[in-house]
Amino acid sequence: MISEFYKEMTGKTSVIRDFFAYSMERAKVVGAENICNFSLGNPSVPCPDSFTKEMIRLLSEKDPMAIHGYSPSLGLDSTRTKIAESLNRRFGMDYTAKHIFPTTGAAGAIAHAVRCIAGDGDEIITFAPYFPEYIPYITGCGAKLRIVPADIDSFQINFEEFEKMMNEKVAAVIINSPNNPSGIVYTTETIDKLASILNEKQKEYGHEIFLISDEPYREIIFAGADAPFISKHYDNSICCYSFSKSLSIPGERLGYVAVNPKAKDAEMIVPMCGQVSRFTGHNCPPSIIQLAAESVLDETSDLSIYETNKNLLYKALTEIGYECVEPMGTFYMFPKSLIPDANEFCWRAAKELDLILVPGDSFACPGHFRIAYCVQTETVEKAIPRFKKLYDMYK
Repeated sequence: MISEFYKEMTGKTSVIRDFFAYSMERAKVVGAENICNFSLGNPSVPCPDSFTKEMIRLLSEKDPMAIHGYSPSLGLDSTRTKIAESLNRRFGMDYTAKHIFPTTGAAGAIAHAVRCIAGDGDEIITFAPYFPEYIPYITGCGAKLRIVPADIDSFQINFEEFEKMMNEKVAAVIINSPNNPSGIVYTTETIDKLASILNEKQKEYGHEIFLISDEPYREIIFAGADAPFISKHYDNSICCYSFSKSLSIPGERLGYVAVNPKAKDAEMIVPMCGQVSRFTGHNCPPSIIQLAAESVLDETSDLSIYETNKNLLYKALTEIGYECVEPMGTFYMFPKSLIPDANEFCWRAAKELDLILVPGDSFACPGHFRIAYCVQTETVEKAIPRFKKLYDMYK
């Protein structure tokens, strides 16, 4: 008999994928060049030449048994060591290899982290708008995800509602900054206030509350942003990172768990991740990708196009009349919909203007829509008149 649980999940499609699928079918009719597709967060700039050259060098010069062989269950020692050294160099931390666990992107990192610190009956809190895939990561370990409503005026943390949700069952809080879908960066003030509350609640409840920081957009920060390294502000923290956006290698599926050395049982969590992998069939990212990443840990792709696109789009939309909190990072923007039903709004944009947007409902923030502007600047320029037409349909 097949699993009823996963069978039921097959009927719960992603609204993001629904709009992307529509755009692909529509492209067959009108041509992809005539569609302004802002549905997927797929990087639009190439990876650094240095990464490609290192891949070629490894394939040309290194022992095939080494570059294609199994990685140790906790990842390559050299990769773990160099990641720790890079984090220490950049952010003034004290990581060692024993605090680093390579994973298949940030998704793999989060899935491992939550299984290490939560289980049946526990609760994990996050803040809207949030990445909807947190649901399977967290329910998969037997915990329950609770969502704090958004402060739509700033998209910083809604502390009043957060404190109402805190209780003895809370094992962790998960944050995403810079944030998908809002593009907002949590300020030092926000992080310090969150850390203060968590420290107080740890004392009150008599157990640790971990802060899981989901950071795939950490390197995409715009001018003037106050973007603290979150683990430096709270001891019981676990950083979940991905190279997908910083190096534009989402298909290579490389990320890591970095456990704060000051965390409770810090030296146990990475070995526990190895045991989690036995239950999930993870078995580490490919050896060659770990090796190639070692040489570019302090590099990024040319990410400047995202700030160029943000400045152009934000200025145009606000001048047209859209309401939007200005993004300070990522390649997402999250304006208010012109009608309460953002799904209806986005489908109309798609079907009448070939303007592909994503409604905010699945991010637990109805009445908004996401623009993924990881596209060529020409696409942004082409889309601006369509946003004006869309606005005029309602105003």
